[in-house]
Amino acid sequence: MTEPQGARQLPLFPPRGAPPQAPRPLAPAPAVTADSSLGAAMGAFDDHLARAGKTENTRQAFASDLRLLARFLGAGRPVREISTDDLNRFLTWMLEYRERPCRAKTYARRVTTLKVFFAWLCEAGARAQDPAAALVHRRADAPLPRVLSETQVAALLAAAARPGAEGDPRPELLVRLLLDTGLKKGELARLTEADLDTVSRPPTLLVRYEQTRWRQKQRRVSFGADTLGALTIYLERYDPDDRLFECTPRNLEYVLADVAAAAGLPEGTGFETLRWTSAVRAHRAGIDPETLRERLGLSPVTWAETARKLELLAAPGPAPSQAADPAG
Repeated sequence: MTEPQGARQLPLFPPRGAPPQAPRPLAPAPAVTADSSLGAAMGAFDDHLARAGKTENTRQAFASDLRLLARFLGAGRPVREISTDDLNRFLTWMLEYRERPCRAKTYARRVTTLKVFFAWLCEAGARAQDPAAALVHRRADAPLPRVLSETQVAALLAAAARPGAEGDPRPELLVRLLLDTGLKKGELARLTEADLDTVSRPPTLLVRYEQTRWRQKQRRVSFGADTLGALTIYLERYDPDDRLFECTPRNLEYVLADVAAAAGLPEGTGFETLRWTSAVRAHRAGIDPETLRERLGLSPVTWAETARKLELLAAPGPAPSQAADPAG
């Protein structure tokens, strides 16, 4: 039986040796001119990044930075009217006047975004001169971290040592370990009983890292006799099978927050505050800088900035303006 004309099914794959089909043409790129608004230029720039094969994360980062610029200057502002002075005012606002001041890395990224965006506008013919070319990648120093005074340390230890409803020794051990060693939250949460050497004097603990890229942070850190006493009581009470603290890192945050509140310390006093407090106390006690660097598990590059902050925080006289610092 003869098939009706046009009824034959097309092959799923082209015949061998057939010329490849031409790719479907892309839609024309949005035009951008000197009179284009900042908002329209941002859309055209995102289209340009997509055509250039940039990842979604890269495009989102550029878009986020430029939305902030549009919020400051107005999305309807023609791109031909944007000056270097406008961009410098925007950067100053981010550093000093915005409700959430810009961190150093974020600031540097946003300067880069401005330079890339306005250089592209020049290439596209929408600008004759680049207003971002004169922008300087100046350093945006992060605020100094918060540290506890000796009076506050005493109050925290007293609150941690209170027996509580069930005589839980965990808060005191947690606080003393942090003050003695300056461990990070994740490092402390990974500790096992096998990592503890309670025979040596002073006693020590081993900070382990499973990932090869972080092996240089592995180290052995000593702690004091009072912490050893708290540890002995804790082990007799709980006899942990695996982790020293058999709970999640979030639960340890709750324990520390409760103790800090009981001691009347500022809200936000947590692991980073005690890590920096430990470092400042060690610095004041005259510990060798290289020994302190190794205790904190910092690279020589990171240590250079940390040492500068420790000098400021440990200096006699009124404490400098401080704020919580996520680094460390």
